[in-house]
Amino acid sequence: MLNGHAARPAEVAGIVMPRTPLAIASAEAAHASLPDVVTAHASRVFVFAALAARHERIACEPDMLYVAAMYMNMGLSAAYAHSNLRYEIDGADAARTAMQRYGVPSNVLDDVWCAIALHTTPRVPVHMSALARVLSLAVRADLLADDLDAWSQAEREQIVAAWPRGARFKERMIEAIGRGVAHRPMSTFGTLSADVLERVDPDFCRTNFCGLILGSPWND
Repeated sequence: MLNGHAARPAEVAGIVMPRTPLAIASAEAAHASLPDVVTAHASRVFVFAALAARHERIACEPDMLYVAAMYMNMGLSAAYAHSNLRYEIDGADAARTAMQRYGVPSNVLDDVWCAIALHTTPRVPVHMSALARVLSLAVRADLLADDLDAWSQAEREQIVAAWPRGARFKERMIEAIGRGVAHRPMSTFGTLSADVLERVDPDFCRTNFCGLILGSPWND
């Protein structure tokens, strides 16, 4: 049983927190595998995303959105300490495996997989499914304060009251990502994680796309 699960809010900012077996299992998996700074971020993201869907009158199944939020950073956990994939891919794969145990249809599996895999990719998710759109918007809201006026001050205050950001949230979140990708620097090429490694790892050398083209073995 998830520690403190019974004490977790049943509703935040008018959004009912999912309590199905799949949702509970997803929260338990996240809390067992990830630091509190990451799981609190995931919970805030879920409510931001659910509110975005409501505001925009987008149909988005709450359970699937909750699973996506809980698993989106699973690839940063110690279970993937030997993975060479992008951590977003690891999280997407983990979510797919978890949902398959509950008989989730394949088209929904694909939707959640894509939403997680693309949640840190700028300007692409908003052109994908409703789930991918609102998940990405919520992540950017919680990390970058993008378009915060899309949520009322009361909504923002209730979300942060339920899961406080805490001291040094920004730095701790960067550190959590850095720890999760430090062993696989090549996976960060072309991603926002490269910015994280450039900040936290003095030995990191960013791969350059132009250098790859100019250094290719084509004899032009």
